[in-house]
Amino acid sequence: MSRSVNAVASRRRRKKILSVARGYFGARSKVYTVAKNAVEKGWTHAFRDRRNKKRSFRRLWIARINAGARVHGLSYSRLIHLLAEKDVNLNRKVLADLALNHPESFAAVINHVK
Repeated sequence: MSRSVNAVASRRRRKKILSVARGYFGARSKVYTVAKNAVEKGWTHAFRDRRNKKRSFRRLWIARINAGARVHGLSYSRLIHLLAEKDVNLNRKVLADLALNHPESFAAVINHVK
């Protein structure tokens, strides 16, 4: 009895990895085993960095809010405390946008909580 190999499925599996690796440098886009390692490493970084992106954006928002608050004589932590006391439900993303793009609105928020 002849040996049965599912060439269609294995070729499809290899083509899938090589198509994901298009644009990679050298053997990373040509040789299946090297491409597979490169793609898996890329997926690992993508998974990790989707979470890290949330951290880095939060840090950026806090820095922008702090800079905007210090213009008005407040620190970031004091501003957040006053916002919580006055029950103003603006998240850091919105506050950072106000501080950067709409300073008069940000000033109004600060005057409301002072």
